[in-house]
Parts: sequence; structure tokens; C-alpha cells
Amino acid sequence: MSTAAPTSQSNMTTRLSIMMFLQFFAWGAWFATLALALGSNGLAEFTGGAYESAPIAAIFAPLFLGLIADRFFASERVMGVLLLIGGGIMCMLPSIAAKGDGTLMVRLMIAYMCCYMPTLGLSNTIAFTHIPDQNHFPKIRVWGTIGWIVAGLTLGFAGWSDSLNIFWLGAISSILLGLYSFTLPHTPPPAKDTPLDFRSLLMLDAFGMMKSPGFLVFAICSMLICIPLGYYYGQTSAYLGAAGFTEPGSTMTLGQMSEIFFMILIPFFFRKLGVKLMLMIGMASWVLRYLLFAMGAPDQVTWMLLLGVALHGICYDFFFVTGFMYTDNKAPREIRGQAQSLLVFLTQGLGLFFGFRFAFGANFPFTNIPLPTRIGEYGAAPGPELAEQISALRADAATPTFLESLMNMFNKGYPEGLDTAAYVVPAMQDWKNYWIFPAILASAVFVLFTVGFWDRMTPAAEEEATTEEA
Repeated sequence: MSTAAPTSQSNMTTRLSIMMFLQFFAWGAWFATLALALGSNGLAEFTGGAYESAPIAAIFAPLFLGLIADRFFASERVMGVLLLIGGGIMCMLPSIAAKGDGTLMVRLMIAYMCCYMPTLGLSNTIAFTHIPDQNHFPKIRVWGTIGWIVAGLTLGFAGWSDSLNIFWLGAISSILLGLYSFTLPHTPPPAKDTPLDFRSLLMLDAFGMMKSPGFLVFAICSMLICIPLGYYYGQTSAYLGAAGFTEPGSTMTLGQMSEIFFMILIPFFFRKLGVKLMLMIGMASWVLRYLLFAMGAPDQVTWMLLLGVALHGICYDFFFVTGFMYTDNKAPREIRGQAQSLLVFLTQGLGLFFGFRFAFGANFPFTNIPLPTRIGEYGAAPGPELAEQISALRADAATPTFLESLMNMFNKGYPEGLDTAAYVVPAMQDWKNYWIFPAILASAVFVLFTVGFWDRMTPAAEEEATTEEA
């Protein structure tokens, strides 16, 4: 009898960890190298719209969860149905993209992400319902990061970083997770039989927290810092490919590996530094990352590019994880869920939407005013011609051995026959100019936050949050 409960809980942890692994494998399978894949297949002009599918879905996902999923249906069933539909949609993308129909491709990607994004909240609901307390969640959630890493390494092993096969990998993993969802423990709708509360649904009480000057500055800076983040998410794979990396999908997993490392160290740094200093370090790391990308571009300096990718761990953990902890502390207990939804809405929704718009030089919504992608210029981001040349030359190369595939994370070099003077030199100078702009944006947000934010969590609250994160 004494061993039954621990065994049962261990089994539950395993089942939930598999759920998280598949959840982020399905996303990382295509999201990280989408720019490179589309640019290498003559679809570079549609990359911005394709990436915008994620923030558009993030904006509307809370409404779907609040109106339908949380009230009428078991969470695991809604999750299963959405992922099966989404997987079916993604199965259509490779052939449509191969035909060059970028407009339809973007529309289907928006449809897919509208199915996928609500499952992020549903998986959290399932996990929190079936663990004894919140302290168990980090060791389950970390498997999501591992899933993203494995997806990137799989792309590198298969040689698909610049291939439309990324959509097949995303489709198959989405369908697998959809089927697996029906085996998850029954999770009744958390808001069943409760009256519809539009104040909660529209996050009105959480918006009321903006009356606090400290939280107002934090919320504004959180949204603004996600504009330069759009450059990293949207263009790093294309940039690494232009810099000669063989499989950027694998290379970019260095960011998630460092994310796990710094996640473990957050409790230590929280005790030593406090909330403001940690947030400042996170934003300063974003500035440094873009400067490394800019300075390393002309000569393709490997250590600068790899360090810029590895800084993702500090950029994400020190800002986003610390920000969620700060928000949880500042929000009254009865609206903590609203406050977290508001932060996701501002960052993953509005911030990233405009971030991708900036990164790909699209127009302001509903206007003809172009957004800058680099200093002194308007228009598309650099490098699609170079990407197409590299992809064409590597298509005729010999199939790599197992060891070569395993080392593709660090493999770097241009294919034989590439005219570097005609393609590499001008493209990499363009990339240098391109990365200076998000560096300036991140610097401006850093200064605004440093001067304007004078708030903190109480020492007792910081210690409590530190204990919970550990």
C-alpha cells in the first residue's frame, strides 16, 4: 500500500512528460527553420506571413479556451481533436508549398496554428490537474524543451533544415500527439457549470494592474522586447544557412540546451540578484546577441554566431521566466490566471506579431506604411538568392555518414562551386546591417526599462518563488 501512490504518481509523471515532449517536438519540427526552408524553395516573400500565424493564433487562443474548451469538453479530448485536425491541415502544406502557392500556404498555416495554440493551455491544464502540487511541474515541462531540441537534431540528422519535409515532420508528430491525447487521464472542463465571466475572459481585471507604475513599465517593455525577438525566431535559421552552417536546425538547438542549463540556475540568481537585475540581464543579453550576429556576419565568425545562439538561454529564462514569476507575485490571487494570460497576449501575441512584421519588412496592418528590416532600407530581409544557390548545390552532394549527420550542429562551409564573391560577400554585408536594427530596438527597450522600472518582489515573495521554481 505504501508504494502504490508513489508508483502511480511516477507513472503519471511519465505520461505527462511524453505529452510535453511531443507537444514541443511538433512545434520545433518546423518553426525553427521555416525561414530557411521557404527561402531555399523560392517562397521567401511569404515567410513573414507564415511566421505571423503563431502570434495571430496566440491572440485568439485564450478566447477559444475561455468560451469553449474550459466549459464544455474534457481537456484531453479537445486537445486530441484539435491536433488531429491540425495534423491533417499540415499534411497538405508540403505539396502546396512545392507548387509555389504561398498565399494558400500561409492561410493553412494560420488554420494549423489556430488548432495548435490552444493545446498549449490545454496541456498545462491537464498537467496541473494531475500532479500533487506545482513543484512537480518544472520536471514535466522541461521535457517540452527536450522535445524541441530533439526535433532540431532530427532535422539535422535527416538533412531537412532547408527542406519542405519539415512540414511532414510537424504533421506526423501532431497526429501522434493527437492520438496520444486520448490516452491521457480524464480532465473535466475546469469551468464547467460556472457562469460566463466576460471580465475574466477579456482580462479586464488584469488590465487594471496597469495602474501600478512598476507593472505598467514591465508590461510595456515585455511587449516591446518581443519585437526584436521576432528577428531571432524568424530569421536566425536563414542567417546561419547563409553563414555556411550545414544544418541550422541542429545548430539552433544550442539555444534550448542553454535554456535548460540556466533554468536550473534561476533559483540561485534570483536570490543573489533580485527581479529587476535579472530582467535587465535578460534584455542586455538580447542586445549582445544581435551585436554578435552583426559583427560576425561579414567574415562568418563561428564563435560569435554560436555564442549568439547560445545566449538564447539567458535571453529567455532571465526575462520570460522571471517575468512570469514577477507577474504571479504582483497579481491578486483571484486574477493570477488572467494576469498570466495578459502577459502571453502582450508578448507572444501583439509583441511577436509586430516583431515578425518588422523582421520581414511588411506593412503596418491596414496601411501602406512599410516597416524597416535594416538601417536605412525597406523591403525583404537579405539572402534568399544565396539560400537558393546553396540549396541547389547541396542537393547534388553525397549523402553524409551517420557521424557527419551527428556533427551537423557545428558543420560549417559553403558547397563547392558557389560563387562567394557574387553571393556570399554582398549577402553577409546585408545581414550585418540587418541585425543592427534589432540591436538598436532592444537597446532602447533596455534603457526604458532600466530608467522606468522601480518595483520589486518582497524578499519573502522572492524566496517563496525561488523555492517553487526549484
